[in-house]
Amino acid sequence: MRFFVTGASGWIGSALVPDLLEAGHRVVGLARSDASAAALAEAGAEVVRGTLDDLDVLGETAAGADGVIHLAFKHDVAFGGDFAAAGEADRRAVDTFGEALAGTGRPFVLASGLAGLAPGRVATERDTPATEGWAAAVRAVTAEAVLALAGRGVRSSVVRLSPTCHGDGDNGFMATLVAIARAKGVSGYIGDGANRWPAVHRLDAARLFRLAAEKAPAGSVLHGVAEEGVPIRDVAEAIGRQLGVPTVSVAPGDATDHFGWLGEFLGMDVVASSTLTRELLDWAPVHPGLLADLDKGHYFHRPTSG
Repeated sequence: MRFFVTGASGWIGSALVPDLLEAGHRVVGLARSDASAAALAEAGAEVVRGTLDDLDVLGETAAGADGVIHLAFKHDVAFGGDFAAAGEADRRAVDTFGEALAGTGRPFVLASGLAGLAPGRVATERDTPATEGWAAAVRAVTAEAVLALAGRGVRSSVVRLSPTCHGDGDNGFMATLVAIARAKGVSGYIGDGANRWPAVHRLDAARLFRLAAEKAPAGSVLHGVAEEGVPIRDVAEAIGRQLGVPTVSVAPGDATDHFGWLGEFLGMDVVASSTLTRELLDWAPVHPGLLADLDKGHYFHRPTSG
């Protein structure tokens, strides 16, 4: 099959592209820069130049593909303070893909998230996230729209990713925590640090996206979760050990001052199961867990940034 992948040179996309190619598929990747285009070409993918705002390019490329895997999101805009604008751009792209694929029976896989799904208990694929009242709710609304495409002849599925998608080269949440701990001279957690985050290794996540594109039934909700919930205090302690700095509690009222934009999310308790996903797609994570990955040291052997 020939898959159109957005975010193909990104954190998960750069692992997904070789996974798809090794499985015998062809890939056309969206590239918004010369560097991304070169990386995709070197990996063996076809390249189409454009951004999420180039709706004509997105629609035409999707119509000529056997399926779409949509990983891209304007994270720089979202975490720069305008989550609404990032969400609106994403929704326009999703609607464009939906129109291009309607009535074809072809797969459309969307990357989404687990935050806000079921606070205080273990969330499953059957849970429905809140669609208002929190910063990232706009993504939940978009995910619902993708699932609804099953009624329009699209084999749509949504992969809810763990907030911690870790591995060597990560510049996301974990790298940000490392950078903050290095800058502050202490490794912090909020309150008692008992709140948990699910985690998945980048390579396991990439394989899940491939399996979803290959065989997920229309309207499937999938969880990219290898570990149901890793206590944030354990994460802070692992970072403290590696940096040789104390591990400290940060009062909830001081979280934004200490952690910056990450303070809004770090205190969330998010626990999620992937039992149904594993059964449906025969997906079995095989790569190291989050704490083991932190103990490998690669997060600490290079400059870190958010």
